[in-house]
This record gives sequence, structure tokens and C-alpha cells, in this order.
Amino acid sequence: MIIDKDFCLSSYMAFRYVWLEGVNFYEGLNHQHFRAVAPERRRLVSTAEDIGEAIGKQIDRLYDLHSNIGILLSGGIDSAIVASYLRPGSHAYTFTSDTGVFNADVERASQYCERLGLVHHLIDITADDYEKYTPMVIERKCAPVHSIEPQILKAALMAKADGVEVVLVGESADLIFGGMDQLLSRDWTAREWAERYTFLDPELVLRRPISQQALYDRYRDGEQIDFLKFMDDVFSIESSGSYFNAFGVARMSYYDPYAELQMAEPLDLDRVRGGDPKYLVRELYHMIYPDVPIPTKIPMPRPVDSIFAEWTGPTRPEFRSDIPMDRLTGNQKWQLWCAEMFLNAHEAN
Repeated sequence: MIIDKDFCLSSYMAFRYVWLEGVNFYEGLNHQHFRAVAPERRRLVSTAEDIGEAIGKQIDRLYDLHSNIGILLSGGIDSAIVASYLRPGSHAYTFTSDTGVFNADVERASQYCERLGLVHHLIDITADDYEKYTPMVIERKCAPVHSIEPQILKAALMAKADGVEVVLVGESADLIFGGMDQLLSRDWTAREWAERYTFLDPELVLRRPISQQALYDRYRDGEQIDFLKFMDDVFSIESSGSYFNAFGVARMSYYDPYAELQMAEPLDLDRVRGGDPKYLVRELYHMIYPDVPIPTKIPMPRPVDSIFAEWTGPTRPEFRSDIPMDRLTGNQKWQLWCAEMFLNAHEAN
């Protein structure tokens, strides 16, 4: 094991997780990657009907083992599809906040629940929740975390209190079926991809930044980059790991039926770039909800823009004193805040 706090901080800023296993912040901590189902173990699907049949069979098997299954239900199509296979009376959980960032999700999720006969729960996310739940998720991960983890933990604990045995999510559909249309919008040079994908430039915020170019170089082919492979590897670890960690803290089971699937044919990038992202999943949604317009895709909201709007920045010596906080997004401010909380938990200023 290698202890290199500077590398780990730089990796977290760039990718929202520490990508190099075996390198850790401190002695006694050992972060580990969670990987979704390997592609070679997934069921191949060619049509919307294939996807629906596979999801239905998976959920039927879960009902053979569990009597109380719930779902994290947003206003998007992925979780709405999964929800349609649940039995009436099942619990559905949707995030809300007085900041208004979840309003569209709440409205659509309420309509799904009324239509499907699900018991709908709203989970209010506040600044106090970040203070309460963030220490729990960073302790288990042995590293700073993604901004969705505290709110997922709150949802998992609420479901557990309701007697739910396993919570369904639709997290993997975007990655597997071509839903990340902004990242898929063009072919990228290696340099362009690094600039586009890096979440927060370590040089902008850290006193001792360490280059993260080595991860990008793994996927480089001359001047170009295999961005699809990069997303399959790098993004999947970051995203799936967030759910795995948060549910692990709650000692709750979760299940993503999309993670068990793989497209039998290569993703049609021309179709995605022509305005039809996640085309197989969208077709299935239309089959299930033929009278409902397909909602616009948005990432899971987090009320960080409002909560961290007035935060003036980190004060620990690892961080630069001239960080342009007015140029940072709420999620970037969250990364700094979370990293500082993690560091404070393990050593004095």
C-alpha cells in the first residue's frame, strides 16, 4: 500500500474518486473500487422488448426472495420503467428540497405512483443532511465522496425503517444504453476529452497538485481517445460505487436491473448524435407509458448550488488561498467542502 495524500486529493478533484487502487490518503485506510457486472456476464438485448422482458424476469426473481421491494423513483424514464414492474403497494422514494431543484422529479414521480398504485414518499434534502450523513459515507469509503451519497444514504435509511428489504435503482441505463448524450456528442481528441471530463482541475484548487494524465493515457490512441471504453471503466466505478457505498452504510440491499444487461449490437452513435439518446430504453418507455411524453434527461439533482452558494471555501493548508469560488459550480464547491471534512476527520489543521 502507498500513502500519498496529494495524489489522492488530485484524483478526487479530477474524477470524484481515487482511481489508483492501492494508493490511499492515510495509514489504516484502504479505499476499494466497486465494479458493476462485467460485460461478459450480462444478458445481451437487441430490442426494447428484450429489455422489458429481462427487467421483468429479474424483478420476478427478487419477489421470490423478498416480499417488500422499493424503488428510488425520479422523474426520469429509467426508474419509471423499473417501477412499472413493481407490485401495487410497493414503496417509492423521491427526493425533494425547498430549493426547488427536485420539483419536476416530484411532479412526474407522483404521477407514476398514482398510476401504478405505489406508496409515494418524499425525502427532503437539507444542508443539515449534508452535515449529518456525509461523515458516515466518507468513513466507509475511506475517501471523500460524490455529492449524491448523503442523500442516497438518507433514502436507504428511510426505506429500511419502512421495512423495505431491497431498493431498486435505474442508475446504469445511461451508461449502458447511450444516455450520456453530451459526452457521446462527438469524437474527442485525448486533450479535449481530458478538458471536458475533468470535474475540477487540481491545479486550480490544490497547493500541491499531482497530474492525473496517466489515467487518460490508458485510453489514448495517438491523438484520439477511446472515450467509450473510458466511460465503461472510469465512470462506471465512480457512479456505481456511490450507490454501493451509501447503501452499504445503511446495511441495505439495492439492485439495478439495467446493470445486468448489455446491448447486443454496438451503440448507434449517429442515432444518439441525431437526437435519439438511449433509443432502446426510450422505446420501452413509450410502450409502457404510450400517453406520456418522454421527459428530458437530467442528472440526479442535488441542491448544492443553493446550499453552498455563500460558502467561502476551504481553509486547510492543502488548498490554495486564491481559489476563484465565484467561478465554481455547486458540485465543485461540494467537492472542496467534502474533501476538507474528510481531511479534518483524520488530522488536525
